Amino acid sequence: MRRFLYVARGVGWRSIHNTLVSPAILLPSIIFPLFFLVAFAGGLSRLADVPSFHYAPGYTSFQYVFVFLQSAAFGGVFTGFAVARDFESGFARRLLLSAPRRSGIIAGYAIGALLRWLITGTVVTLAALIAGMNVDGTRTDLLGLLGLGILFNFVAALWGCGLAMFLRTEQAGAVIQMPVFVLLFLAPVYVPLPLLTGWIHDVARLNPATVVLEAARGLLAGSPVKFALALALLAGAAALLAIFARRGLASAERAG
Repeated sequence: MRRFLYVARGVGWRSIHNTLVSPAILLPSIIFPLFFLVAFAGGLSRLADVPSFHYAPGYTSFQYVFVFLQSAAFGGVFTGFAVARDFESGFARRLLLSAPRRSGIIAGYAIGALLRWLITGTVVTLAALIAGMNVDGTRTDLLGLLGLGILFNFVAALWGCGLAMFLRTEQAGAVIQMPVFVLLFLAPVYVPLPLLTGWIHDVARLNPATVVLEAARGLLAGSPVKFALALALLAGAAALLAIFARRGLASAERAG
């Protein structure tokens, strides 16, 4: 365990250090969520006037939850980019040779993803509050919302790390990012699920991201719904993707 923690701490510290000293890594993870917050909460705010739109905190809060979870997911996905970059530079292969407990490598990248997202999530939250976001949830509700964000970030980090270790090239960036992007945008992004129609309603109803999104919005509104189900889905996804990431690490070990 001590060796595991040693490796995880070292990789995590390197990951967050590289983020803080490299604007090319940090700024996109902040700018993209802020862009979506402004575009959705500002440009589409009239959707709150739709007669069947019922979300007590208002449209800015409604969209903030999506951007909050989106930033958590993309914080994990960007970690996959960093892993692929480390393999192309040769650093990851040296790390595989020197690490006493190689499973700590995945944990370290996941720690880096979490710390990176905490920076982004804080900036996005401050921007939403300045824009007039209402928060009706209690402290316990907000802790639950933060917990969902952390789990979502962890799930995305495991996906990104696992796939990056299988492919070991930065050209895999689109393959890492696209499934997460599609999953998020096939959820109820602009309006609640009952207001969606046609095929998008059918897809969103079956999309597990919809459950997480509805649970998070309920927490911010102070009316928790589907929270236990959302936790179960994220925990299950984390367990499956931990196996996937470990197999990706094994593939990288065999490749040398």
